[in-house]
Amino acid sequence: MIHHCQYCPTSFYWEDELWAHEDDFHPICGPCNKRFSSQWGLTQHYVQSPRHAYCQRCRLLFPDWPALYSHYDKQHYYCSVCISIFEFEVGLHEHHRQKHADLYCVPCKRMFQNANNLDSHRRSAIHQGRTVQCPMQGCTGTFVSKAALILHLESGACVSRMTRDTINRIVAQVDRSNIITNPARLITGAPTSTGGTTITATWATQRAWNGTHYECYLCHRGYKSLPALNQHLQSPAHAEKMYRCPQGWSGCGAEFGTLSAFCQHVEGGKCGVRRFQGEFDRVMGQLSSGMKQLTMGR
Repeated sequence: MIHHCQYCPTSFYWEDELWAHEDDFHPICGPCNKRFSSQWGLTQHYVQSPRHAYCQRCRLLFPDWPALYSHYDKQHYYCSVCISIFEFEVGLHEHHRQKHADLYCVPCKRMFQNANNLDSHRRSAIHQGRTVQCPMQGCTGTFVSKAALILHLESGACVSRMTRDTINRIVAQVDRSNIITNPARLITGAPTSTGGTTITATWATQRAWNGTHYECYLCHRGYKSLPALNQHLQSPAHAEKMYRCPQGWSGCGAEFGTLSAFCQHVEGGKCGVRRFQGEFDRVMGQLSSGMKQLTMGR
């Protein structure tokens, strides 16, 4: 009995010879259990079928799409946004520069997930000199922006022992016209000798224990210890939004719980508040003077 190959005009006397011929000259797609008349036909099947993660440049079949994309990242010049591969690095660089300018840092040749991340990167120490000096006595810290300086002070990392509450108190005294502060959001205590007011702190006692953990009465999160709960309460997590972007100065009216967050907003200039930069610098200058006087008096 003659056995004919269904993929080419070849015949065999023995069936096992036909099977060997098909295995050697007519490849099969295992996942689809489908045989092709040539390697070219199988390759086209891999390329065109959405079931197969196939790298045309390397002629490799991968088990799934994440594995293929990982291969692209490691072995090729690949744009993950457009799912395109380029022959040379310069081609990918030019593609990113022209097509994804809102996500691409040209000097660093680095893509970012969104425009905000790129903007933060451009304002970081990588691209900005540390030109802002900490005004506190004994501190040698330098920062890329006023927002970074204020965050340094708010965190309690400065040798001056400045804190977020102290900064809020000084700003409340300096900003007498309430340009950047909202008096309705100021939680105040007794008057001070300088004519200002103290900022009332919030803390928890042993009564916060609910039988299993110390519970925040504001957000009901649980903590293993009372100091951990009080640290949470003193953090910006539940801070009154006493700072606001002044609408009268082309601002947007957005509110912020910390001065550092407000400074970041001003420096970002997303809402036209850059027109307010001069007045902002004046208030910041007065704040620095107030902090210096406070630390020198200790």
